[in-house]
Amino acid sequence: MKPVIQEETTGCGIAASAALAGLSYQQVKQIANALGIYADDESLWSDSQYIRRLLMKLGINSSPQQTSFINWNQLPDRALLATKWHQQEGRSFWHWAVFVRDGNNAYVLDSKQALKNHVRTDFGRIKPKWFIEVIR
Repeated sequence: MKPVIQEETTGCGIAASAALAGLSYQQVKQIANALGIYADDESLWSDSQYIRRLLMKLGINSSPQQTSFINWNQLPDRALLATKWHQQEGRSFWHWAVFVRDGNNAYVLDSKQALKNHVRTDFGRIKPKWFIEVIR
């Protein structure tokens, strides 16, 4: 699986969905916009229903519930991670990233533009709050 870089500051949900679908950012952005989902809408990174709806449209099944992150070994082979979780004025926000386990290799696809390497294995620096299993 290859990383997709977010083309907008708030486009992590679109980029994560694109990576899971094997599509470009622009392709998934068009699909998201047709569903009424936009990168600059805070709901995309503060309410998991928007990304679930986008994944469903892309033909990707996901778990209906969010699971608290305990440790990296307990993650499923594919998961959407809620990282950089924080609250502002009583509302939760996060950054979407994709966890991938292929055989003995595990990594996180992080779409943040400023990163030098978007395939991350520095798990100690990534602090997921919870995850959504992506069902293959």
